[in-house]
Amino acid sequence: MTHESTAVGLASAYSNATTASGDWWRDAVIYQVYVRSFADSDGDGIGDLRGVRSRLPHLARLGVDAVWLTPFYVSPQADGGYDVADYRAVDPLFGDLADADELVRAAHELGLRVIVDVVPNHTSERHPWFRAALAGEPGARERYLFRRGRGADGSLPPNDWESIFGGPAWTRVADGEWYLHLFAPEQPDLDWTHPEVTAEFDSVLRFWLDLGVDGFRIDVAHGMVKADGLPDIGRGAQATLIGTEPLPFFDQDGVHEIHRAWRRLLDSYEGARIGVAEAWAPSSERLALYVRPDELHQAFNFRFLNCPWDPGAMRTVIDESLSATTAVGAPTTWVLSNHDVVRHVTRYGGGAQGLARARAAAMLMLSLPGSAYLYQGEELGLPEVADLPPESRQDPAFRRGRRQQIPVPSVDPAPGPGPAAPGIIAPRPGEPTPPQSAPSPHSQPESGAGPQPRACCVPQAQAGTGPEAEPGAGPAPEPCTAPQAHGPTRPQAETGTGPQAQACCGPQAVTGAGPEAEMGGGAGGDPLTAPEADGQDGLRDGCRVPIPWAGAEPPYGFGPVGSWLPQPPEWAGLSVAAQTGDPHSTLELYRAALELRRAMPGLGAPEAGPSPDPCGMRWLPSPDGVLLFTRPGFACTLNTRPEPVELPAPGRPVLSSAPVETDGRTVRLPPDSCTWWAF
Repeated sequence: MTHESTAVGLASAYSNATTASGDWWRDAVIYQVYVRSFADSDGDGIGDLRGVRSRLPHLARLGVDAVWLTPFYVSPQADGGYDVADYRAVDPLFGDLADADELVRAAHELGLRVIVDVVPNHTSERHPWFRAALAGEPGARERYLFRRGRGADGSLPPNDWESIFGGPAWTRVADGEWYLHLFAPEQPDLDWTHPEVTAEFDSVLRFWLDLGVDGFRIDVAHGMVKADGLPDIGRGAQATLIGTEPLPFFDQDGVHEIHRAWRRLLDSYEGARIGVAEAWAPSSERLALYVRPDELHQAFNFRFLNCPWDPGAMRTVIDESLSATTAVGAPTTWVLSNHDVVRHVTRYGGGAQGLARARAAAMLMLSLPGSAYLYQGEELGLPEVADLPPESRQDPAFRRGRRQQIPVPSVDPAPGPGPAAPGIIAPRPGEPTPPQSAPSPHSQPESGAGPQPRACCVPQAQAGTGPEAEPGAGPAPEPCTAPQAHGPTRPQAETGTGPQAQACCGPQAVTGAGPEAEMGGGAGGDPLTAPEADGQDGLRDGCRVPIPWAGAEPPYGFGPVGSWLPQPPEWAGLSVAAQTGDPHSTLELYRAALELRRAMPGLGAPEAGPSPDPCGMRWLPSPDGVLLFTRPGFACTLNTRPEPVELPAPGRPVLSSAPVETDGRTVRLPPDSCTWWAF
């Protein structure tokens, strides 16, 4: 017989499965929402918190356990919100604090937990602390890493460190001192040896925990502590070394004391609040240190994301990851895509082959012990958008211009909303102001990106409103007519042959290519000119294109008037509405897989504590190109070959990413496919 790829109600036979552990995070499936690109409620073409709230029923129906929201705090948006000017207020671009509160409450009513980003390595250059530092207030610079330059006149950077995005990691200010920014110049690094920094972030965490959030994804969790003396590295292309070699600015032992203190804070709240490390380390063993029993609960496993479509490499990554985390009593996390990397449909080859492999890889990931992260739109099988026109791109790393010295800023007396709101620095000469329905001094586009386009302006008929349309979505927005597609991100993130330069700090401005370029004040200039090996390539917009909900034309229900990045005309068939009810669609495959994952006793979290056999997982002999492992009452087969493979059936098929042929004794596995079995 031929077993279809998906079928409604597949998990009904397992309705008596055991309930989830109180440690919900150990096997949770967590869905990443890139707020800008999820759903737009107010018609400015940019996603917002009310839009997210209106689409929560989709996530509940999908079957995830929690939602992780990318930054929505007050920010000049030089780095997609990862440059925070006020950690306790919502940027008007995304709503207000009441919207955040209502979103958390609505999610909890649907059984969804909420994780928010915290960005502790750096602030925005427009944060009140940094403004005070530039203005020369006594002691203000001690909260950051200001240093005198080298050379007789101090005109050379204090050391040879490079920004993750290319060029020196130092910017010189008007009085001659330099400040450190491991990312964009608009993101000065904090000095975590200063007690005020520690106290401030304790207060920030408590603010959001008191609002009801269930945890934090910690941006650059490996970066807050730098080696004593800030020593030179002695070689260039440092971004390519991240995750493979020790570096004096990442993965220093001192970060673990910060995380231990935060774990104590999280444990003081009821409801199993969690911390998730976005951390790069040279080995699985070093990464496991972040999830020791007295530190954070999870750490992203980027080795799995970077792994090529190769069974040997996959097995090695799986074994080493499970071994390292099990040794410290923690679960492993698995992830295939996020807002900083090429979508895995495209990484796996694109087209029909890429989609087949992406579907199979998702099933493999969801069958492994531990927790899994899904990036918005992957449940729809979205590819990367490769051909976005240059004028539409918003990733500030796309344009690398030389920057001038930062003068002491002038301050507008325009307070931001909420407590401790910063004053706003007036736009620099030539800095564009985007069109928006309610002007906000915090919502100018990323530096150097040019005017923010209104990508969609042609009226369209309202999208279909059948039962697949989520409540509260409102009328369908207008279509986009501009062409678009994706651009590959850092080559090492695409191929799995090297470390991903930085998987989580949002889009960031790439600095000048040489030490003579003093950076500060605002990016601009011509498109990419520096070698890509110097830092990020600035083409990350392709994975951030707003997702399609319903309708035959862009913006596919994203919002009422278009989207901040144009959507491809061929996405109509990939929308939530188009795929709902189609048993062969990627959306229904994800829904069925998540239902089975909850229901089958053999799936779920590994037991806490060291074990040589995590959650009973055992590899079995299999033909070349095929992975076969079992867990209690469950088996998984992955065929990575481009042709079918026959082998003895390991049980009764319950779900497959492509139709499988079996007579009960043998099975013919389709190429590039994954099948789940019960026995």
